[in-house]
Amino acid sequence: MKKIMLSGKIHTATITRCVIDYEGSLEIDPELLAEANILPYEKILVANRNNGSRLETYAIPGVPGSRDFCLNGPAARLGKVGDIVTIMAFSVCDEEEAKTLKPQIIVLGEDNQIVMRRRGRQEI
Repeated sequence: MKKIMLSGKIHTATITRCVIDYEGSLEIDPELLAEANILPYEKILVANRNNGSRLETYAIPGVPGSRDFCLNGPAARLGKVGDIVTIMAFSVCDEEEAKTLKPQIIVLGEDNQIVMRRRGRQEI
């Protein structure tokens, strides 16, 4: 049996831009993608704390070091600049892998700077 497990998460990211006239996706600083174990073009779930919306899209790499999070295309209608979002990536695992998987999580603060890193529930 296969399980779908959380493998990477960016918590409390602030949306910095929204661009309606685009094919779609969420543009993310690639340094933050790497810190959260999310690959460019990987499917992600985005939960918006401000309006309760949830959307599935994919992560596209932005400018390294920019700390930008840009909602593009139709996704831009589900948030606005300043909204706080959580971005989650999931992996398909067999049951043995699922028992030991510890997702890589980063928590962001002001200006989308990393304030905490965790593997599962343990701070690193």
